[in-house]
Amino acid sequence: MKRVLWLGNPLFGNIVNRLPEPRGFQVRVETFHKPRILTWEDITALAGFEPDVLVFGDNSSPPSLLGLESYPCLTVFACVDSHVHSWYPLYAQAFDLCTVNLRDHLPQFLGPRLDEGRVLWSPPFAWDEDVFIPAEKSLDMIFVGKDDPLLTPGRSAMLAELRRRFPGFRCTTGNYRAMFPTARLVFNYSDLGDMNFRIFEALACRGCLVTPRIGHGLEEMFADGEELFLYDPGDLEGLCALVARLLADEPLRERVAAAGQAKVDALHRARNRAAVFAAWLAGQPAAELLERRKREARAIHAQVLKPLYLHWSQALADTPLAQVYLDAARRGLGLGAAQTGLGPDAASACPREGVGGP
Repeated sequence: MKRVLWLGNPLFGNIVNRLPEPRGFQVRVETFHKPRILTWEDITALAGFEPDVLVFGDNSSPPSLLGLESYPCLTVFACVDSHVHSWYPLYAQAFDLCTVNLRDHLPQFLGPRLDEGRVLWSPPFAWDEDVFIPAEKSLDMIFVGKDDPLLTPGRSAMLAELRRRFPGFRCTTGNYRAMFPTARLVFNYSDLGDMNFRIFEALACRGCLVTPRIGHGLEEMFADGEELFLYDPGDLEGLCALVARLLADEPLRERVAAAGQAKVDALHRARNRAAVFAAWLAGQPAAELLERRKREARAIHAQVLKPLYLHWSQALADTPLAQVYLDAARRGLGLGAAQTGLGPDAASACPREGVGGP
């Protein structure tokens, strides 16, 4: 049984152990959403064992793993936010394998060390807890998510216009599982053209979903007009006409909502992503990949990690992390915990959001 340590964003990591065919993997998940700095010594101390596979779940933070190029186990970057962080495709080249949420970004991750067999498209999904909770439909349409004119100006402007045109439209935050069933339509908006989790959450809760046409394989996964409804992001009048038509056709809404839920239940839950991931991981030539990284470790540091460390030492100037990244850039291979001078939680002062890529 191969031992897998899954760090950061857990995604579907915990589900692998519950699969009918776990493919010989036993996964332990150590979740953290705040940035952390970890060396190999930190990782083995945290786990209590030396993993055969290390998965880092994207938590939208600066590089967390120091000495990554010399880790003595298979390494996987589970990437989610490539629409936000332009440095992710470069960072991925320091790992043996990579999963990518956004299908249209896959070519960006192909490079010197990652070919098509080493990069897996792993789209968002619905959680097991995302289920239909029957409720009276008291609203025409609902949006559950952030509405902040400063942080999401495009979204806020769209929501304001829709509220003006449709008085029965409500924007809120909170327990989406209880809220989605209270509306005839569930509205989704994508600020940066990403395929967000709201799509799968809404469908799993049997919401009649109106969501933007954003690519990334969405139309291959779900049929427009049969399992959800798509609108063109730049066509406000077309969107409003679609909403008006749907509000007047309850049988269509109910039929499409049920079909969307059935599709998610069959193909797009956490267990589905976990099964695909486990099968893909089991098929990788682990020994060959490790030997290759051992040979290329110095080049990986020089060409991939050092530029990123230098960038983050500047981006985080006047914080304790600036010197850590500068030292990592200078020292290269095998930077240990004693050399950092900081514990694993030293990155707690580092902002998680709003720090751009190189």
